[in-house]
Amino acid sequence: MTDRILLLIGSLGFLLYGMKLMSDGVQKSAGGHLKKALGFMTGNRIIGLFTGIFITMIIQSSGATTVMVVSFVNAGLITLTQSVGVIFGANIGTTVTAWIVSIFGFNFKISSFAIPLFGLGFFMTFVKKNGLKNLGIAVMGFGLLFLGLGGLSDCFTFNAENLDFLEKFQKPGVFTILLSFGIGIIITALMHSSSAFSAIVITMAYNKIITWEVAAAMTLGSNIGSTIDAILAALGSTSDSKRAAFIHVFFNVAGNVIALIFFKPFLKLVLFLTPSTNIAIQISMLHTVFKTISTIIFIPFVNQIVKLAQFVIKDDKSNSAKEYHLDFHEIGTGKESSAAHILRVEKEITNMTDVVSQMFDRMQIGFTERNEEFVKVQMPYLEEEENYCDQMHEQIINYIIHCEQLSITEDERAGLSNMIQIIDDLEAMSDECFAAGKLIQKSVDKGMEFKTEDTDRLIPYVELARQFLQFIHININKPLPPEKLEFATSLENEIDAQRKHLKKVARKRLEKGADVKAELLYIDLVRQIEKIGDHAFSISEVLSNTK
Repeated sequence: MTDRILLLIGSLGFLLYGMKLMSDGVQKSAGGHLKKALGFMTGNRIIGLFTGIFITMIIQSSGATTVMVVSFVNAGLITLTQSVGVIFGANIGTTVTAWIVSIFGFNFKISSFAIPLFGLGFFMTFVKKNGLKNLGIAVMGFGLLFLGLGGLSDCFTFNAENLDFLEKFQKPGVFTILLSFGIGIIITALMHSSSAFSAIVITMAYNKIITWEVAAAMTLGSNIGSTIDAILAALGSTSDSKRAAFIHVFFNVAGNVIALIFFKPFLKLVLFLTPSTNIAIQISMLHTVFKTISTIIFIPFVNQIVKLAQFVIKDDKSNSAKEYHLDFHEIGTGKESSAAHILRVEKEITNMTDVVSQMFDRMQIGFTERNEEFVKVQMPYLEEEENYCDQMHEQIINYIIHCEQLSITEDERAGLSNMIQIIDDLEAMSDECFAAGKLIQKSVDKGMEFKTEDTDRLIPYVELARQFLQFIHININKPLPPEKLEFATSLENEIDAQRKHLKKVARKRLEKGADVKAELLYIDLVRQIEKIGDHAFSISEVLSNTK
């Protein structure tokens, strides 16, 4: 008995670790393609549905897909309504693992190709090309998965006379069904994988350790247990991400309630649709039919389900606009997606660019309306936004440092390094905008006079910097092609040329006896605008090196 327990533990380890390697390898090799697929989601629930099916079939984990969806909702990258179809699709896509197990797991001698498959994957990891290297990791995971299945099959092979104690447990009746259902929920929640538990159930049923009805009830229960990852992902996040997790739980709980109410007719339908008497195939069919019927029932009511989620989970209490919060939530299930976290960083960089652009617009008002009204109305906002950018700078970089602790590709690591440079430049631009505002305030407080023609010379110079900042705002987080970098270079050169001209004019006025303090302040203003242009060009260069 001890030998079988040790074999069970080892086989489960191979199975779970193999599935993790498969998921990690595919996610890494997919890279930007995965982000593009998720970015393809629109308000069309059918497109979202097929997106969820496709991605989950590839990465072999509905938990990973759902965690990504919750993360994207939390980041504001997709809406709650857009997430519903993907969540439904992920539930269908996860049934592929059960089909792999039922079709291949018992029709071939697994050990005859599991170890060679692992070896092939291992040698693929020596290839320098990242795509093949990551694919090799996935192949190794595939080999370990089948090695684990082989161990489970050996573990659950008993003699009939040793199964007497199971007959009492499996007596037909409501209690047996509910108990099996509960076991499915608990074990799946502990394992964080409905696919792995399905493999165990299929193996036990194939070896006649459990009956068809018990296997069906356990499989249904595993669907509720699998929602644990979405729940953990939503902890401490926004109300909408909590609602996305709620929808995932609601879909599985409501579907299972219906299936349990019509348990006998449902099993008859599954057997009717299954073209085989193989119980492994029947369980896989049950998994797929349950998910598909649940989706057909609920997908017409997406808007109503969203409203229910909004009713159950209230809006977050509004935080002060003066405070910025960006917390990195580790789920601890091994299903954190680097793609989801990196997209979150990109979203926050976009938000930071918005704040800097707003600061520049306020500062620009001071050049055209240099008066007490500017000091009274705009300067408090500039100071608040500058402090907000300081908070963003600190917390986004801290978030990136956490991202670098995840299992990421070299391209992703380089991308994160570029993001740090961009954030540094944006924070410096916020400092320059505030500093320029303070100089304007000083000129107002001191009653300094600038000639109309001097002010007029500044306006097109400042407008040129505003155009550069707008260019950055449009192209942030995008690879910058050579022709756009050339345009950025021309803007930088034009700003430098105008800066030299304006400083030369100011020096001539000084030589003619102009107010020294006023002219030096004028030159400082010119320098501040030039610095903003320098940081904009620095961001352009970083974007041009982005893959």
